[in-house]
Amino acid sequence: MLSLEAEPRAAEALDTTPPVIDISALTVEFPTLSGRSSTAIRELDLSIARGEIFGLVGESGAGKTTLARSLLGLPPAPGRVAAGEIRFEGQDLLRIGERALRRMRGRDLSMIVPNPRSELNPLLPVGEQIMTVARVHLGVPRREARRLALDMLRAVQIPDPERRMAALPHELSGGMAQRIVIAIALVCSPRFIVSDDATSGLDVTVQAQILELLQRLAADRGSAMLFITRDIGITAHLCDRIAVMLNGEIMELAAREDFFFRPRNPYTITLMAAFAHNEGLRRLWTRSAPPLEPAAAGRACPFLARCPLAQPRCAAERPALRELAPGHVSRCHFPVPR
Repeated sequence: MLSLEAEPRAAEALDTTPPVIDISALTVEFPTLSGRSSTAIRELDLSIARGEIFGLVGESGAGKTTLARSLLGLPPAPGRVAAGEIRFEGQDLLRIGERALRRMRGRDLSMIVPNPRSELNPLLPVGEQIMTVARVHLGVPRREARRLALDMLRAVQIPDPERRMAALPHELSGGMAQRIVIAIALVCSPRFIVSDDATSGLDVTVQAQILELLQRLAADRGSAMLFITRDIGITAHLCDRIAVMLNGEIMELAAREDFFFRPRNPYTITLMAAFAHNEGLRRLWTRSAPPLEPAAAGRACPFLARCPLAQPRCAAERPALRELAPGHVSRCHFPVPR
């Protein structure tokens, strides 16, 4: 696995290649019993280049899975995309129609989920499940689909792939089942992959193997990947750029080295402190916020209630996402000095 000091992968290519996914002002809302809508994703802007692994970090409830599913045109019910654009290689996925979008899912756009047991058909051999995806999306005959399935089983490092083709999901370990889900997601060599907390629940050794596997397969196929996780430490080894999300908004975004060595947003530092072994650092960045009352609902900084650096302006005015250095943006009125 990569160390923080490792040279970023294809850094120049990431800077100059047109984005595979370009999200503009995306807003996702959920209806409530009061008749008003609750905003889960608020005016989010994000782009991911070919070959880039983009890390998205946040606590449970931050909106990560809502974003992941919305990118494939499947916001969690009863949510809906209220505004914005999601452009895949220049084509707006929100305006092409459900039929065209269904053809793209699995072939051009793919998603890896965290619970393989719920993703796999318990009654169908895993080889058949991989073959079905290849036949449906690539239109290949059964013999070619079998060859592709075997190639994928080898690529995800399943031992004895010929025998495992006939295995049922319950006959596999959790790590192997997760590899099958990855094989299904990548068998058509999609150009954009969403990994939604795909390594949660795995032990650390298997998790490291899966992460290395994802990194290698994405690089081999030139795929762009949105890697969603609650574990900020994982992104240090895997991702080219990293963003932190809170309440459906990006709080900070930067290249990996800048993100970890020069964080500027109090929320980012708070997340890092939660993973740190330094008790003093944890106490410093997990203090209660000063008692400030927002001027109006929706006007305050999303991190107001927990920010130890909060000031009256934070309660009265929602901060905009602004660039602090090339490629480094933060949503904060009072960014932490470098």
